[in-house]
Amino acid sequence: MSRSRLKVFFDGGCRPNPGPIEAAAVIGGAVHLFEDLGQGSNEDAEWRALNRALELAQSLGLQDIELVGDALPVVRQANETLKRGEPRNRHEAEFLALVAKARPARIRWIKREQNLAGIALARRHPR
Repeated sequence: MSRSRLKVFFDGGCRPNPGPIEAAAVIGGAVHLFEDLGQGSNEDAEWRALNRALELAQSLGLQDIELVGDALPVVRQANETLKRGEPRNRHEAEFLALVAKARPARIRWIKREQNLAGIALARRHPR
């Protein structure tokens, strides 16, 4: 019987855009919120969320993880960065430094409504 990978959901955002960045990661149903991540755009927020989620998983000693997010450009860019092995910006440089410690098994995109981290962030800002 094969063991499934542990999913680590990530999402980031800023209000307004650009503005203060916040991020969330969900691991095993536990929500982890990250605030005071500086200023930036939504893309900066998604990268910071990906990197914080990876860093959190590593700090918990987790292996064979699957990073799951709803920002398709960031998911694609992270996968391309893994293949290329060379950073093109500061987010990719931080990502590669983290990956050097423990590489995720997979990074994949899901729909926004399926992203548990995105749901957690949305709950903080009811409309």
